[in-house]
Amino acid sequence: MIIAVTGGTGFLGSHLVDRMLEQGHQVRTLVRKSSNLRWLEGKNVEFVEGDIRDAASLEPFIRDADIVYHIAGVVKARDREGYFAGNVGATENMLDAARRFAPNLRRFLYVSSQTAAGPSPSFDRPVREDDTPRPITTYGESKIAAENAVRAAGDTLPWTIVRPPAMYGPRDTEIFIYFQAISRGLNSMIGFDDKRLSLLHSDDLVHGMILAAEAENSVGQTYFISSEEFYSWPQVGNITAKALGKRVFTIRLPHALVYTVAAFAQGFAALQHKPATLNLEKARDITQRYWTCDISKARAELGYQPRVSIEEGIRGTAEWYRAQKWLT
Repeated sequence: MIIAVTGGTGFLGSHLVDRMLEQGHQVRTLVRKSSNLRWLEGKNVEFVEGDIRDAASLEPFIRDADIVYHIAGVVKARDREGYFAGNVGATENMLDAARRFAPNLRRFLYVSSQTAAGPSPSFDRPVREDDTPRPITTYGESKIAAENAVRAAGDTLPWTIVRPPAMYGPRDTEIFIYFQAISRGLNSMIGFDDKRLSLLHSDDLVHGMILAAEAENSVGQTYFISSEEFYSWPQVGNITAKALGKRVFTIRLPHALVYTVAAFAQGFAALQHKPATLNLEKARDITQRYWTCDISKARAELGYQPRVSIEEGIRGTAEWYRAQKWLT
């Protein structure tokens, strides 16, 4: 099949590209002039120059594709317009191009986020696909708006949406910061309450995405692709410290301190005309008690089951960071 992947040069997208190549498919990925191709160099991938925000550039990328995996989007922006242009407007461009240039399209798979649904109300009640979305950040609002754009395609496209939670795995630069801190002997946790989260290895997400894109009964459906277990941060920290062979000092940061630092970081970024990595919305995100989701629907309809244990996944990720000399 012809597989078109946006975000193919990134953490998740490059793992999907690898899996598609292993299965013998013809793979295209959309790249900009500034794209870093380090994870795809030397591989049998067709690079098509373009931008999801530039509708006119998408024809050669999408033409005659069998499956489109739309992963790319904006995770950090200076303002609401930036989030909505990079996630909603760009998704609308992709949908329009798929309708026009891929007449035999088997599936348009949109990778959303649990942030579109919002946090779960309690430990015993993880969010489900049929819950009313309650995003708590502009990013989450833009992701649910992009989902709605996909749903608005109706019967004009065979679409499916997947919502992953927090992710980790080789090549990820975001979770690397956490591994780096543990490697240095420091485990910082937010707040004094018992927070729980769904946490997914990249291999399991790629597995779930492929199941969702290829199952006949998944057209027009939304799925949480996630871990089955809900993890506590002390548990994650202990597993990571063990994988790295480190003894760590744990410090808990009060929510008030997190908001204070976020306010300063947001103000400083504004002075530099740059998006802030930590801002007040991100503080609201990371101080939530439960970011958990229910995978019952994916298990029942797709046969999805996570296959990478957290111990195995964190150990393998740590070994990869060390092999790359990101960690000593």
